[in-house]
Amino acid sequence: MRRDLPSRVELLQGTLDLLILRTLLAGPTHGHAIAKHIQRTSEDLLQVETGSLYPALHRLEAKGWIAASWELSEKWKRARFYRLTPLERKQLAAERSKWEAFSRAVGLILNPVDQEAQ
Repeated sequence: MRRDLPSRVELLQGTLDLLILRTLLAGPTHGHAIAKHIQRTSEDLLQVETGSLYPALHRLEAKGWIAASWELSEKWKRARFYRLTPLERKQLAAERSKWEAFSRAVGLILNPVDQEAQ
């Protein structure tokens, strides 16, 4: 039986960067497509607002983790396309490992093995 799910989930600070990097692993794309991919892949639980997405993209570009260039989109409109840099492919593995450790720790707290008697 499917539980009622919230219509939207707020992203923890830092998780947007990881989601963007994971999305770009598939290849270069523009900002709108990144946001749509995250939304579709999360079954509409995560919706990335423009006010969060573009500052994150600029921050990742400033760190040298992604590169950007102006290209034509599939609708023949000029758009800024983002791609992973070689440095970031290594960083993505490290960030993913950190996230998995964090989510495991939260899971252990939420579902302790030796649950207290109620």
